[in-house]
Amino acid sequence: MTDIIQLLPDNLANQIAAGEVIQRPASAVKELLENAVDAEATEIKLIVSDSGKSLLQVIDNGRGMSETDARMCFERHATSKIKNIEDLFHVRTMGFRGEALASIAAVAQVEIKTRRAEDELGTCIEIENSVVLKQEVCACNVGTNISMKNLFFSVPARRNFLKSNAAELRHIVEEFIRVSLAFPQIFFSFSSNGQEVFHLEAGNVKHRIIQILGNQYTAKLVSVKEETDYLNIYGFVGKPDTARKTRGEQYLFVNNRFIKSAYLNHAVMAAFESLIAKDSFPLYVLFIDLDPSQVDINVHPTKQEIKFEDEKIVYAFVQAAIKHALAQFSISPSLDFTLNPEIQQLEAVNKPFTGEKKEAATGSNLYKTFTQKHQAHFIEPDEKSELKHWKEFFTGSSGQAETGAEQLSVTSKQEENTKGSTQLQTTNYKPQTDSTFFQLRNTYIVATIEDGFLLIHQQLAHERILYERYTAAANGKQIPAQQSLFPVTLELAVADAALLEDLLPDLQVLGYTIGHFGKDTYVIQGTPADVLHGNEKHSVELLLEQFKHFSSDMKFSKRERLLRCMARQQAIKPGQALTQKEMQTLAEELFQCNTPNAAPNGNPAYLEFKEDYLERMFGK
Repeated sequence: MTDIIQLLPDNLANQIAAGEVIQRPASAVKELLENAVDAEATEIKLIVSDSGKSLLQVIDNGRGMSETDARMCFERHATSKIKNIEDLFHVRTMGFRGEALASIAAVAQVEIKTRRAEDELGTCIEIENSVVLKQEVCACNVGTNISMKNLFFSVPARRNFLKSNAAELRHIVEEFIRVSLAFPQIFFSFSSNGQEVFHLEAGNVKHRIIQILGNQYTAKLVSVKEETDYLNIYGFVGKPDTARKTRGEQYLFVNNRFIKSAYLNHAVMAAFESLIAKDSFPLYVLFIDLDPSQVDINVHPTKQEIKFEDEKIVYAFVQAAIKHALAQFSISPSLDFTLNPEIQQLEAVNKPFTGEKKEAATGSNLYKTFTQKHQAHFIEPDEKSELKHWKEFFTGSSGQAETGAEQLSVTSKQEENTKGSTQLQTTNYKPQTDSTFFQLRNTYIVATIEDGFLLIHQQLAHERILYERYTAAANGKQIPAQQSLFPVTLELAVADAALLEDLLPDLQVLGYTIGHFGKDTYVIQGTPADVLHGNEKHSVELLLEQFKHFSSDMKFSKRERLLRCMARQQAIKPGQALTQKEMQTLAEELFQCNTPNAAPNGNPAYLEFKEDYLERMFGK
């Protein structure tokens, strides 16, 4: 038997590592920009062609590298950031693994020109498929100029998995924004196909946010700043009126490193509780600075997921800092006793707090538990406490527990019956001419049928109707556009403009007439008839937001996602009152659909309650 285990060749090992680090052009953008930041550059330029597929170039004026370092930086795990094991727990730089350049060189044709300030000449190196083709001295500026050409040229299968140019450009813009937000003191520029997309002068955090997100946020940002012994939090959150229906502009940085954390995002949402609608998401750009030893950033190849030593403390600080900021700017709700004269008549307000009352209050056990340390577990049960007989509530006397079990059994049977009666099967709905429709909680429609009634969810039913209408339009039956008497101008962020450009052909079929009007500006000349007059701009912005953050377990095509987003956006929402005629029309149109029993997302559009099932529910 011969030995079968062998070491992988370097170029193959690099390609495997590149699969983790370089997934698309945007991944290389992130690594190269972070390298430029670590080189202490004050000016960083990003140049891309063909959305990074044919060229991706980063030019900085940082420290540069010596001839030996320029050659060594392309070796796997070659890094200037880590010298010993202790350094791994005190990382303050963006990169430290030494995988980025080796991975890029494994899947692209790379050329690097670099020079230090103390050197007269720089070094030029060309690498292809991890093999050095040329290394020579050259004349170049101080700093580093690295070009990555023909990404995945050596791995055609990987190249085929790249998305459209507009989609890849959107990812590049996202990575560029994240790095440029983290370092507002550095000048950044970004050019795509010879056209400058961003020109960000050095400044402070607020200046950078406005440069990127737009001047409309100038008066809509609330400053957050809290300094503690454990960590410092600073940045900005948007006022409640900037909240969007989908996760929009949300950026969280830990030690200037962009991270994704559902846990800390929940802390921000909790701070905004009762200030924005439950289905809305606030804008925030927050920076958390803490001791690197309290954070583990080496848990994911892209370093976008990190672990805190004590997540609960960070959660509490983030939530408290935002609440404090909102309260300082009079955004959080507060009591104003001058508004309601009736409050002034309450005994708690107008009667003096005598010495006897004070003594009685401070002598109580409840007062002691709040003012003395380690007293929480000494809270004495109150005779009037509703929880006194909690055990009896569950066990009861003999026979009560059985009754509870019987009730549970009946409930589960009813649930099974409900499930059986609500299976997604088409009902032959025949509207009765003399029937009256009822609307429950301005959300559900009760429609009578021959042997029972239907409970229709107005939004889900309307989503099904619109989805099938838009699907027919996408297959050739174009929806007529409603031309605007006064066209509306729409200014978008760069990423949203790239997305809209990609969706324009499909939107044209679905009834939108949108024309390009300058750099990132568009003119809405027509919309589908479902869009209310004056709501054109909002409908397009919301559509883009929903498309960007479309979430589903299944992978849908671009057009399918657009159809579902449009149906969801234009559908009647819960809380909207409907007339008899509107309810009847909705029910009739629903049962003319090919699949009337389910909304596009698979949830039932209606529930059917037949007479025999209703009688069983009442024990008949």
